[in-house]
Amino acid sequence: MKLLESFTILKEVNSIWYFNLYPENVKSFSTYYYNSSVIKFPDEHKDLITEDLRYSSKTAMELDQGYRAWNRGVMLKAENVSYGELIHKDKPDLNDNYLFIRKYFKWHRAYYFLIKNILTLHNPVKEISSFLKTKNVKKVDLINPHCEHSGYENYSSDLLNNSQLVSIIIPTLNRYDYLRDVLNDLENQDHKNFEVIVIDQTDNPDREFYNNFKLHKEIIFQEGKGQWLARNEAIRKAKGNFLLFFDDDSRVDADWISQHLKSIDYFDADISAGVSLSKVGDSVPENYKFLRWADQFDSGNALVKREVFEKVGMFDRQFDKQRMGDGEFGLRAYLSGFKSISNPYAKRIHLKTGTGGLRQLGSWDAFRPKKFFSPRPLPSVVYFYRKYFPREYVMNALVIGILPSLIPYKWKGKKYLYPFGALIAIFILPVLMIQLNISWKKASEMLREGDKIEWL
Repeated sequence: MKLLESFTILKEVNSIWYFNLYPENVKSFSTYYYNSSVIKFPDEHKDLITEDLRYSSKTAMELDQGYRAWNRGVMLKAENVSYGELIHKDKPDLNDNYLFIRKYFKWHRAYYFLIKNILTLHNPVKEISSFLKTKNVKKVDLINPHCEHSGYENYSSDLLNNSQLVSIIIPTLNRYDYLRDVLNDLENQDHKNFEVIVIDQTDNPDREFYNNFKLHKEIIFQEGKGQWLARNEAIRKAKGNFLLFFDDDSRVDADWISQHLKSIDYFDADISAGVSLSKVGDSVPENYKFLRWADQFDSGNALVKREVFEKVGMFDRQFDKQRMGDGEFGLRAYLSGFKSISNPYAKRIHLKTGTGGLRQLGSWDAFRPKKFFSPRPLPSVVYFYRKYFPREYVMNALVIGILPSLIPYKWKGKKYLYPFGALIAIFILPVLMIQLNISWKKASEMLREGDKIEWL
């Protein structure tokens, strides 16, 4: 797998990011990468991506511009460009990397980068010198100002005007109280041409429950349990060219379907990745508030063209009863050249109820095991990381994921507590190593077995 050029810090703090990888054998892909000889910024957005002359090289300055543009919703595309044409001749130097860290990340990241580099036998004199030279660099707001896409609001979508058939896919397990609200919300949608496919894995299903809703629906009572088992079955049954994935513990507005279709049409995209506003855990990220390239796929709120599944396959059943199956599918789609939009207008409220669904089948947090000597993280997480990313990236991602996981989930959004995670890790390091070793071995077995990707 080829890596896209970037600052060193990105592999330290955002290792498992789709845009660290180069999608091969595609004519066009969405990118944060910027090389002025092959990719041009739209004139109307140049005020969002001014040059920073403090960098020592044109390469570093352009990489900074590209990263800022990506995060601010300027949707760059590389079309008919080979991997070799994108590569700069020189690389950002150490000072440039520290400047980049100081600009866009919290202060402790620079210390982490410094300590890690010294411990891994980098030249300590050069590291400390670069660290001190950039100590007065002020942090920059990476999100604001951002691109508004002014033509979007009044855009007349052919997909809406032609009333495309949408297949809404909902797996459910022991959650009829919440599913009732979900189906009520669907009854009130302003886009009327859709079918609902419910895969009901409830232990003792209530077959009469569905008679209360005036929807074009197909209910499949499935004995086996697994979220990807359910979704793959529904994909096979779906009649629409647009498949909309939904969770059974969510609430949406009346324009939810139409906003998904509109964004795919406006941006000529293949996936509309709706945002999920959680009632539990982290606060709503700032970048959920505007249109941009998507760097994640949420199977609880995403519209996908059928042709994506025809080309890349369905969901990998290796992830059943674990986590990251949607992230793996999103990366697979990106690597095949499909374009995905992060869509704030197609939002859902995710209730994250404490019973039923994945909460019942297993851990619903990738890095927080239920038992003391259970794998940390879940083996499927390590399987996903190792399948696509270099070992160094994998190790960085595990460190970044494990330390915050030592803080209880209810305080997940309180990032000022994260340093305590590092202190806790020192005291329980032997336990963490045992947990990680269990996960690594199970992931190795999964990799030897190979994926369980099903095909249409």
